[in-house]
Amino acid sequence: MRLGLTSFGGPIAHLGYFHEEYVKRRKWVDEQSYADLVALCQSLPGPTSSMVGSAIGFVRGGLAGGLVHWFGFTVPSALALIAFAYGLGVVGTASGAGWLHGLKLVAVPVVALALWGMARSLCPDRERATMAILTAIVALAWPTAAGQILPIAAAGLIGWWLFPPTNTPQSLHIRVPISHRIGIVCWIIFFGLLLLLPLVRSIVTSQTLAVFDSFYRAGALVFGGGHVVLPLLQAGVVAPGWVTNEQFVAGYGAAQAVPGPLFTFSAYLGFVMGPEPNGLAGATLALVAIFLPGILMTAGSLPFWDLLRTRAGFQSAIRGINAAVVGLLLAAFYHPVWTSGIFKPLDFGLALFSFGLLVFWKLPPWLVVVLTAVGGEIISRI
Repeated sequence: MRLGLTSFGGPIAHLGYFHEEYVKRRKWVDEQSYADLVALCQSLPGPTSSMVGSAIGFVRGGLAGGLVHWFGFTVPSALALIAFAYGLGVVGTASGAGWLHGLKLVAVPVVALALWGMARSLCPDRERATMAILTAIVALAWPTAAGQILPIAAAGLIGWWLFPPTNTPQSLHIRVPISHRIGIVCWIIFFGLLLLLPLVRSIVTSQTLAVFDSFYRAGALVFGGGHVVLPLLQAGVVAPGWVTNEQFVAGYGAAQAVPGPLFTFSAYLGFVMGPEPNGLAGATLALVAIFLPGILMTAGSLPFWDLLRTRAGFQSAIRGINAAVVGLLLAAFYHPVWTSGIFKPLDFGLALFSFGLLVFWKLPPWLVVVLTAVGGEIISRI
């Protein structure tokens, strides 16, 4: 719970907090074991940092330990974003509010910074850079869930065929107190929900089922977590009219100011949704649905990690998928992030100023969010 209240800075910072707390201070896992867990979670869909924390919980205390860690790390930021959503409902969400426009603008430098970092590490050659660009074009031209899912699948197949295998890693350095049987059950539940929810949704008219399916699919199909979930969430909640584009981008800006995983943005979306379930029920439903795939994948993969990571084809496919992930983030950077915030030269100037505060002055994201909201209020009066 303490880390859930203090872990500002995004996924990379979270991994640093975990290393300091669990490797250096508590010595729950050694350096190599921690590196193994990070490598596993980076190879799976879902929020990487949250999955690393849950994996450490699984290793220390079995299934209960992983779930307790998820609860402690996730709930503080979820409650903060629910409170923000409630505040918006009280004061109103008028699109002309300057501070609200500032929250939209702060998303521009945050996503740009994430995009640049991911592109440098995940698209280091022209083949993967080309895959990222093509994925972005498809996602922009085909702004539906299929427009994100199919490029990811295609990138995995191309990566499996195109990229040579890397060196086989060493064996896992930790004992996993989860049986193979439980791991298989987790995989069955993961794929069962992923495949059956859309089918049942097409037959049964239920808003609760539709919300669970949309958020579950977003959590199940995004690699890298964090900012990359934007296009899937936007397609899932803005396209059907559950959340307005203004509410979406403003909430994303507010999510930068709270500690813990960015996936708790889902709690905000569930709270502000127009159709019921919304409020606390909607927030809880969306939060559980988006995190459930990552929990299932982590618990299901830990007992089989040695087998998976020694498969050359698996590693090659992941390299292709990661390139597609960069393309999805590139598409999200244009829409909804850029198109919802940049309307005039002063908007771009404020976004550029916030980028400088983040990159060159190294200010914490929450402070940049506050300053940009104030700046948005100021330029709205000019």
